[in-house]
Amino acid sequence: MTRKTDPRTRRLPVPSGQIPDFTVVPRQGNRHDGWTPERQRAFIEALADTGSIHAACRTVDMSQRGAYHLRRQPGAESFRAAWEAALDLGVQRIEDVAMDRALNGVEEPLYSYGKLIGTRRRYNDRLLMFMLRNRAPERFAEGKAKGLNAVGRMDEDRLRKKLFAEWEAEREAALPSPEEIRAGIDRKVEGLRIEIEHRRQREWDALSEETREAWQHYEALKTRDMERLAAEEDARRKALSGPRETINAVPPPEKVVEPKVRKTVWSLKDDTLR
Repeated sequence: MTRKTDPRTRRLPVPSGQIPDFTVVPRQGNRHDGWTPERQRAFIEALADTGSIHAACRTVDMSQRGAYHLRRQPGAESFRAAWEAALDLGVQRIEDVAMDRALNGVEEPLYSYGKLIGTRRRYNDRLLMFMLRNRAPERFAEGKAKGLNAVGRMDEDRLRKKLFAEWEAEREAALPSPEEIRAGIDRKVEGLRIEIEHRRQREWDALSEETREAWQHYEALKTRDMERLAAEEDARRKALSGPRETINAVPPPEKVVEPKVRKTVWSLKDDTLR
């Protein structure tokens, strides 16, 4: 027995009439591997089919960072509106698929000793109650969305992490590259250098001829003194690094060894013998 494919699990494309029409984002170059008009329309269609930016980018073989970068470009207003509309269509399809699985269940294969022996249909009552409470809150949730249980909180946390990851990717795409940062620093340094040179030139032009001659004389004396100090320092270093004179060490005086004096100790026994 072979497993039959459930037609309800296949991804059906959104009808073309439901996809919003939009004006493609103009590009400077017409690269075949870039965001061509055909690739932009295919991305919007895939986004309407799946409701996932990651899946839509994989469909057109482009990166998420490139998609977010394209959305921020000048002239992308229509593309951004189509993006939001397609995302809403994709979310609606996800809700429809979830409701279909909650009502009709999912067919699962049954194995015995590694062999397929049949199939069974598994129903998810928790998913069904979740869909009813959110689609008809006035009847099943007392007019408001009911608090999430442990599984609902896990799903909410997973969705929050996904949205945060997408936001991080968009933020990183908006950050300048290291080359752009270095170029900006170089431009600021160059601007400061030019400003300092102009300020010094203005100050020099404002000086009298006598002050200029005195300043030039001071610079010449300073250069002469610095060269003299450098020469003296070099001579001192050479003198310290040269061979050192050997100093004849005076031998220490010989140690006078005094003869040992044997001490006689008299005991009580010796006095008796004496």
